[in-house]
Amino acid sequence: MTTPLTFTAGDLTIHRIVEMHGPLIGIRQMLPDLTEEALAQHRAWLAPHALSADDRAILTIQSYVVRTPHHTILIDSCVGNDKEIPHIAHWHKRQAPDYELALNAAGLRFADIDYVFCTHLHSDHVGWNTRLVDGKWAPTFPNARYVFSAAEVAFWQGEHARARVPVFQESVLPVFEAGRADLVADDAVIGDHVRLLPTPGHTPHHVAVLLGKGRDDAAFSGDLLHSPLQWRAPEMSSVFDRDPAAAAVSRRGFLERYADTGTVCCFAHTPAPSAGLIKRSGEGFMCVGV
Repeated sequence: MTTPLTFTAGDLTIHRIVEMHGPLIGIRQMLPDLTEEALAQHRAWLAPHALSADDRAILTIQSYVVRTPHHTILIDSCVGNDKEIPHIAHWHKRQAPDYELALNAAGLRFADIDYVFCTHLHSDHVGWNTRLVDGKWAPTFPNARYVFSAAEVAFWQGEHARARVPVFQESVLPVFEAGRADLVADDAVIGDHVRLLPTPGHTPHHVAVLLGKGRDDAAFSGDLLHSPLQWRAPEMSSVFDRDPAAAAVSRRGFLERYADTGTVCCFAHTPAPSAGLIKRSGEGFMCVGV
């Protein structure tokens, strides 16, 4: 099952802007509580779309661009080019046209984006916030306001003050220096179409982004989960979660909130489906693709 690159939800038109797709990390390394026995039970439905032949988790790195009746909003800006990410070799100092080409294929240019929302400040969610222009970092989306959780920014400011955080220096601070940043509360309501939902755990002030007039037509989860297996077992947190227990609470809360509703849930990294309707399945959930 695949998710179309363009689909609708209420009065929203949603584009998936895929930067990368493929196996990234051993699934048991990514999900430390996953036993070999449990993996054996799930392997048949996970492979080959979400699990490689050598048991690596297949992940999609993507943004969502949402056209509302008023604005064009980009949610999470992927890895980017030229960024310092030495712990992942094929992300480090990346040089690739894929992201801009995917944006163009959706009929969009960098200048068309009105707002950029970042669910959190990890390197694969803020990378295209900036790009190198004459050797200096500049906002990639020249007409956009960049919306950040004030508390998430404050947390990473503290981390950066203790020891340099390259992603914060390259992909966040230049946005502030250019005067393009807006800081909001974790539960902010912005206009008549956008709301934030606090979903802490993956980072201390991770948020989900909810869109729709008068109801949640679409909900963008950020990094609440990384594998479709976490729909079936929401208590299973990933190695990437700073607070695994809090992440598990946020993940189940999000899935409970939208189970058996008409809200289209859009996930950052799950490959198939990336977006769909959440349905209850035993003690867990499943996602029926749009």
